[in-house]
Amino acid sequence: MENFIVSARKYRPQNFDSVIGQTSITNTLKNAMSKNQIAHAYLFCGPRGIGKTTCARIFAKTINCQNPGSNTEACNECESCKSFNESRSYNIHELDAASNNSVDDIRSLIDQVRVPPQVGKYSTYIIDEVHMLSASAFNAFLKTLEEPPAHAIFILATTEKHKILPTILSRCQIFDFNRIKSEDIVAHLAYVAKQENVNIEPESLNIIAQKADGAMRDALSIFDQMVSFSGKDILHKTVLENLNVLDYDYYFRLTKNFIQHDISSSLMIFDEILGKGFDGHNFINGLSNHFRDLLVCKDEVTLPLFEIGASVKDQYLEQTRNCPVEFLYKALDICSSADINFKSSKNQRLHVELTLLKLCMLTMPANETIEKKKIEKENKKEEKPEKEEQEKAEPQSKSPALVRNGKTKYKPSTPSIGRIINGKMSSATKQQDADQSQSLINKKKQEKQIEDFSREELMEKWLLFAEMMRKEKPRMATTLKASNPVIKDDFAIEIEMSNTAQEDDFNLMIKADLSNFLRQELKNDNIKIVTFIPEINKEKALYTDEDKYKYLSEKNPNINKLKQRLNLDFE
Repeated sequence: MENFIVSARKYRPQNFDSVIGQTSITNTLKNAMSKNQIAHAYLFCGPRGIGKTTCARIFAKTINCQNPGSNTEACNECESCKSFNESRSYNIHELDAASNNSVDDIRSLIDQVRVPPQVGKYSTYIIDEVHMLSASAFNAFLKTLEEPPAHAIFILATTEKHKILPTILSRCQIFDFNRIKSEDIVAHLAYVAKQENVNIEPESLNIIAQKADGAMRDALSIFDQMVSFSGKDILHKTVLENLNVLDYDYYFRLTKNFIQHDISSSLMIFDEILGKGFDGHNFINGLSNHFRDLLVCKDEVTLPLFEIGASVKDQYLEQTRNCPVEFLYKALDICSSADINFKSSKNQRLHVELTLLKLCMLTMPANETIEKKKIEKENKKEEKPEKEEQEKAEPQSKSPALVRNGKTKYKPSTPSIGRIINGKMSSATKQQDADQSQSLINKKKQEKQIEDFSREELMEKWLLFAEMMRKEKPRMATTLKASNPVIKDDFAIEIEMSNTAQEDDFNLMIKADLSNFLRQELKNDNIKIVTFIPEINKEKALYTDEDKYKYLSEKNPNINKLKQRLNLDFE
């Protein structure tokens, strides 16, 4: 039985032309070798699994090749290349900085650098994860890195360039490696699958490529995992289950529900997703990516940013026609906020459900709810028969409507001047005017709601408003909860204040909002809130910081300028 070799090692590139997704870097290195302009120190930066160490090894092999080709590639036939391929070359030294990060390790390396190679021209030292070196080790390495022996070449590799000292960066040629594109990963995975006689669908390859996030090594590791689970035939459903990836169909259905304001279906779909074991945070991230993909599909200029497979591309193009750009912008903003606040939420399921509710309400007209729409439709149905009866009873022409402040008022019809002068105004006309006046009075009474309410009902709405203000205005919420409102004549609600500063804050910050809230909830337009300070409190109350500041600012107005300039506030 042959020893199993993982795909990341088995299909590791052996020359620059086989390196995937780093064409600009490989061309630069090949040109440097062809022109004999090889630097003494290189720094390869970039995410994991994209070919940094691979390029370093190929570069080290090529510069010592005895018979390089016309395209500046290693021949893989000379003794130097064979020894490298068989891992017995003494000209290439690999060091892991994560486990050799002390000053003593670097000093040992410096002693080793002084020894020239026995075969070949260069000794190459590849230091992986170089950012793990300690500051003392970096300082010990500086002199050797700046002026190494002619036969020594250093290739440093790191995933976190910002952790490396600037003095090290200035001594190296820096190459920033890119994440590998999804289409390149898919093409390479298809090649590997063909070589291994594995049957896998293109959609599954796309999912593996997205899960790898631009890292070829991760993609090959996932591919090996799928082969171990499914054998030679890998199904799309199997890939979704093993990688814990949500199917695109869920996002398409949810977006359709958002456009149609279907809250119930959206919540049930989310419940189904949770039932399959998916995490709410991953769901929010997937939904954000879905909106992002819909947005880039809107314009042909941004279409190259779309990295989903061709099999679902038509579905995205079809759905993006039904999604306004403004909706996508707002949806992305809502999902981004939900992602940020997810971990701090105590009820994470409710947090996601509230996000879905907001998304369902996005495309509705401003300040309009579904219930309000239903009520308006019912009112229109009731008003139509009344208008028909009025038109039959009053065939004469009516004056145009007067529109003020969004309310429509009707001007009562007036008798002709001739009839008034001649005193011939008919009794029918008088009766008609009286009926119209009475109907206007009744209409005004109906428009103004005046319903009685108990103290228990008042306290229920009072505490509800205080709870609504708890996050935005916690100090005012505390004031409301500690207060004892009293119902007076004509539906006046009296509330006691401790001092003038508290009274001013109350009147300025929440009095108007509280009045409107109580009028709406208790269905009484005559409600008004009255504040007062007891005489005892006026005499004995301690001065607050605001009172002191107000008094001092009246004496010396320059205090206000000082506060604004230094951006001061009360603690």
